[in-house]
Amino acid sequence: MVRIPSFPEPVYLVVGAAAALLVATAGVAIGLQQPEIGTVAGQQAVPTPLAGIVAATADPAPTAGPAASPAPETMSGALAATAAASVPHAATEWVTSRAASTGIPARALVAYADATLAVAQTDPGCHLGWTTLAAIGAIESGHGTYGGTSLGDDGRPLQPILGPALDGEGGFAAIRATTDSEQWTGDPTWEHAVGPMQFLTSTWQRWGVDADGDGAADPHDLDDAALAAGHYLCSAGGDLSGADGWWAAVRAYNHDDAYVEAVLNRANAYAQAASA
Repeated sequence: MVRIPSFPEPVYLVVGAAAALLVATAGVAIGLQQPEIGTVAGQQAVPTPLAGIVAATADPAPTAGPAASPAPETMSGALAATAAASVPHAATEWVTSRAASTGIPARALVAYADATLAVAQTDPGCHLGWTTLAAIGAIESGHGTYGGTSLGDDGRPLQPILGPALDGEGGFAAIRATTDSEQWTGDPTWEHAVGPMQFLTSTWQRWGVDADGDGAADPHDLDDAALAAGHYLCSAGGDLSGADGWWAAVRAYNHDDAYVEAVLNRANAYAQAASA
């Protein structure tokens, strides 16, 4: 399946085995918060909690800039579009600032922010937060740097990122390769999760998307993989602004409560860093 890390803005505490995301009521935040992405150039940024985030103090979302620039930090006002392009992008200034404060590589942050902005347009009721995508990306592949590689300008790792062979050994499921999976993994015998967000071929066949308009839906391309992951999470969790929806979404990505808690903690850490 797909596995994803994320970082919400303000820090929340996991309560019990179900880890609830709670709204801060007395100045104390308990749960998951998400920072905003920003606003389109020329518009005032309006702090708006992103999906999966209950913000006591909202971090501004990415601001939208010219055609291919990334938008600001908060979801509200984060739609970056020009007359020539309807695809949202995070503002360059927002990306530069958040990359510096969170330590997320700027190219990866562009992919997470743009995916969040795109989902906000097509599925506004999901409330997906960029910190959730970023947390998953961090856990799955170190934002596309696993194995010592790095992301190129096109959003693809300079060296392909493959998960372990799913050969039934070491606690892994046994999944035979198919003609389709072999084209992504190069392994004619066993399936592997692929790319920065670690999609399996069967999952990619359903959710894969060409997010950057380069003519190919490629799981090795973080732009495509981040948007596909966003759609997957929204489908699994519905409204990610609440504890139940957010938990269900991330657990669908990886059916392991420890994984979900790791994503929650990472997302909260990113949210805090972005808000500092």
